Amino acid sequence: MEESTKGTAVEHLPPEFLTPGSSSFVDFLAAHAPEQLPANRRLPGTAAGTEGAAVDIPHGTTIVAASYADGVLLAADRRVTLGNGMIAHRDFEKVFPADEFSAVGIAGSTGMAEEMVRLLRLELEHYEKIETVPLSLEGKANRLGTLIRDNLGPAMQGLAVVPLFAGYDPRSGTARIYSYDITGGRAEEKGFGGTGSGSVYARGALKKLYREGMSRDDAVTMAVQALYDAAEDDSATGGPDATRRIYPLVYTVTAEGCRRLDDDRAAELSLAVLEGRRGRPDGPNAPLA
Repeated sequence: MEESTKGTAVEHLPPEFLTPGSSSFVDFLAAHAPEQLPANRRLPGTAAGTEGAAVDIPHGTTIVAASYADGVLLAADRRVTLGNGMIAHRDFEKVFPADEFSAVGIAGSTGMAEEMVRLLRLELEHYEKIETVPLSLEGKANRLGTLIRDNLGPAMQGLAVVPLFAGYDPRSGTARIYSYDITGGRAEEKGFGGTGSGSVYARGALKKLYREGMSRDDAVTMAVQALYDAAEDDSATGGPDATRRIYPLVYTVTAEGCRRLDDDRAAELSLAVLEGRRGRPDGPNAPLA
């Protein structure tokens, strides 16, 4: 006998929720509520009579990632700028868990980036509920690329989001880092990566200091050194601020899952970097191989 749904929560669901379809939550929204997708919303300056209106948008930088012995880490400075270099926030958080075994660091328009991360989380949760298994690490990276590509219209109007994605694959025991361009183009980084306005300086430090098989604390110290170098040459990047106790935000992703580095430990390692810079303002030299 067919079980009745009368009087249950299922009875009150709209038909679209009961119709078989894609395992993609974004595809579901596109089919049944396309106006809810960020790329389909009207942007400032596009309403009648406001064409060309200048709007200052908060932007965040800089993000770095590095693999180490146990997995991978994402680290970010905390500064957000507005307009021509004005500091909008000093302690903004730019790294977020995407799911149990992955994390996203955001650079670019902070509002659009936060919404993109929330949509990615829903996308990964929806897939797992429909398919009963988590999406593969490469699949997660592909889904993020699709969200970035869907944001191309807003990106061309100054609302670009260029994240850094890092994750750990518990099935293979490997960690991977992915970078993107504004069209959603994806590239896998080997060992380390960076994005944001200060990334060119941060990557120079990472290239100098990175070693395979580093311990977690050595990898965090390297990331803080890289962000310090970026802050010296890029006004949009904020370095460790001992006066306000604002230090880089760090997440690690290992076989144990995605974890935020304890704030006290982040402060301890950052203060050690600041102390070392008193004697060597330009930072440590790379050992000659």
